[in-house]
Amino acid sequence: QVQLVESGGGLVQAGGSLRLSCAASGRTFSSYGMGWFRQPPGKEREFVAAITWNGGSTYYADSAKGRFTISRDNAKNTVYLQMNSLKPEDTAVYYCYAGLAGRYNYWGQGTQVTVSS
Repeated sequence: QVQLVESGGGLVQAGGSLRLSCAASGRTFSSYGMGWFRQPPGKEREFVAAITWNGGSTYYADSAKGRFTISRDNAKNTVYLQMNSLKPEDTAVYYCYAGLAGRYNYWGQGTQVTVSS
C-alpha cells in the first residue's frame, strides 16, 4: 500500500514558478514509477509528467516540455514537479500517482495551482 500526499500548490502570477511535492508512505516507494496528472476546471484529467523508479527516464506532455521538470528522491520518498514560466492555462488541480507495469495504482488527493494573468 502506498499513500501519496501532494503539497506546494498555490496562487502565482503568470511567468512565475512553483514546486510541487508528493510525499509517499510505504517501504516500496522506490519500486514505483511516479508522475503527475492535472485536471483544469471543467476539463478531463490529463498527463503532465512521469519518472521511472530509479529516475533514469522522464516523460513530459508537450505542454510541459521545456518548462516543467520532474524529479524524485527515493531516500525521502518524494517526487517533485518544478514548474517554471507558468501560464494561466496551467491552472488545474495537480495529482500525483504511483504506478507499476503501466498502471496507475495509487493517487494523491490533489493540490490546486492557480496562475493569474
